[in-house]
Amino acid sequence: MSDSTTTETIIVIGASSLIAQAFIAKIFTHQAYTDQAVIQQASSQQSNKHDTSPLQIITVSRQNNLILHELTDNISHHHFSCDYQQASIEQCVTNIAAIAGKVTRIVMCNGILHSKNPQSADSILGPHSAKDSTLMPEKRIEDIDALSLEQLFYANSIVPMLWLSALTSLLSLPRHKVTGEQKCVISILSARVGSISDNRLGGWYGYRASKAALNMLIKTTAVEYARRLKRVKLIAFHPGTTDTPLSKPFQANVPAGKLFTPEFVASQLYNIMADIEPNGEASYLDWQGKEISW
Repeated sequence: MSDSTTTETIIVIGASSLIAQAFIAKIFTHQAYTDQAVIQQASSQQSNKHDTSPLQIITVSRQNNLILHELTDNISHHHFSCDYQQASIEQCVTNIAAIAGKVTRIVMCNGILHSKNPQSADSILGPHSAKDSTLMPEKRIEDIDALSLEQLFYANSIVPMLWLSALTSLLSLPRHKVTGEQKCVISILSARVGSISDNRLGGWYGYRASKAALNMLIKTTAVEYARRLKRVKLIAFHPGTTDTPLSKPFQANVPAGKLFTPEFVASQLYNIMADIEPNGEASYLDWQGKEISW
């Protein structure tokens, strides 16, 4: 039996989203490949020992249950429900801390752009938001609405920061803290439109501003992590236009070949997180792994 305190742990927040589901599927694919390689190596050495490394996947969403059908004897899964309010997030992290091993990857896959589609299981609204409110990107400054701004900033800026704040304490505990050559990579879904220097088209005031605020919060956290958690790397990740409910109302204007599947985006993100190394700074990257100007 493996020691749960050293088991590699991956945390996926917003786990019911399509990108998150595709990322989890990529975890299973990679783990199966790794396990098979270990078995084949043991076989070639005529050894009966082929210990494969255990893996723990922890998922978080609004759903009470999330079933992963690809589980094996070497992969365990725990799910936690969260309403994305501060008290719920803090309690969720406390529960995670009780079972997690060495946390090597954290992915945050939730956020909002509009309310044109029916609210998904992982939609996030502010604590004072009306359920019947209509949210769509502003085309002109006269479209700005206080309630819409509140919803966008709460979902896209405040909630990720509440998670980072709560997770910092967890990642600082000896049981969960990576050491030596180990690393923990945290990726949070941002967007290219959050780049202040790259804003040439205008419009989408609230969404742009909420993602720009998110980027600043990530960058500021990285400054503190450089002192406290040197082996943790933060990524603000732009997935490109992905075929999900978030982009559905705007897909007609996407150039050919630029509408990505969740599986493609998740594979790109998985590889970026595997290859990147902590350097005391946050990275703002697109789906190709290319730097975006803050």
